[in-house]
Amino acid sequence: MNTVKLVIVVPCYNEEEVLKETTRQLSDVLARMENEGRIADGRILYVDDGSKDATWPLIEQLSELNPCIMALKLAHNVGHQQALWAGLEWVANSNYDAAVSIDADLQDDVDAISKMVDYYNKGIDIVYGVRKERKTDTFFKKHTAQLFYKLMRTMGGEIVYNHADFRLMSKRALKALVSYPERNLFLRGIVPMLGYSSTSVYYDRKERFAGESKYPFTKMLNFALDGITSFSVKPLRLITTAGLIFMLASIIAIIYALSSFASGHVFPGWTSLLISVWFIGGAVLTAIGIIGEYVGKIYKEVKRRPRYFIEKEVNL
Repeated sequence: MNTVKLVIVVPCYNEEEVLKETTRQLSDVLARMENEGRIADGRILYVDDGSKDATWPLIEQLSELNPCIMALKLAHNVGHQQALWAGLEWVANSNYDAAVSIDADLQDDVDAISKMVDYYNKGIDIVYGVRKERKTDTFFKKHTAQLFYKLMRTMGGEIVYNHADFRLMSKRALKALVSYPERNLFLRGIVPMLGYSSTSVYYDRKERFAGESKYPFTKMLNFALDGITSFSVKPLRLITTAGLIFMLASIIAIIYALSSFASGHVFPGWTSLLISVWFIGGAVLTAIGIIGEYVGKIYKEVKRRPRYFIEKEVNL
């Protein structure tokens, strides 16, 4: 008899429009897996990330009707990655055996969870949910996402292509994950570093069921910057390389200017001078900005502030 106890962790921020359907679909998946003997017990753990709408009252209402629903209400909006961490950390310290993380918007295929559990029952610790293709994305989002994954790999980050935060993790993988002390979280980069056995389940991503995306362009850009600077020092090395190139170029320019002066030729005018000043000035400011990103991360890490505070709990 299968004794596996599974928790589906769902971070939520202003998801009142979709939450009832999310609960229905996830509950059906859990009931089906229990009936088929894939798991012995299944629960849904909602993590309300300081929502400003009726998400939390709705979670409380649903928990009264559905005993498989558990919930954490964070005292403040701490962001998707921190909220997801809160749920995974709770599972790691509980008596449940594995956790599946999925967003509330139903874009990820809930039916893929059964395949993930099958791999877990075969001894796999981490199962990644990977998109087959990006038909539902706009042209801009599709190509910027592809650029991000390629850039992450070029910078040395271990990241699964077309994978976000839809994954299954075993208890020992969760224990290893929560042992990481950093506050600058980029889970899709940390999880592959754990080293436990892993595989992928491929699925077709759907349109958002209801509501609006919680990742506008500015948040996506910040998330990409966090991912790159959290797992690679190559940008700093690129600054050093660029500095050496600029020094070499300036030496060549000085030699050229002196030779022109000595031969009596007219020295190039203000245009070329201003162009070089603006270019080098922009390069310097960019370099300072990149260094500032790393200094800012150090600043956050050394303060060691708590990742989150739990305000309320339901069925825990």
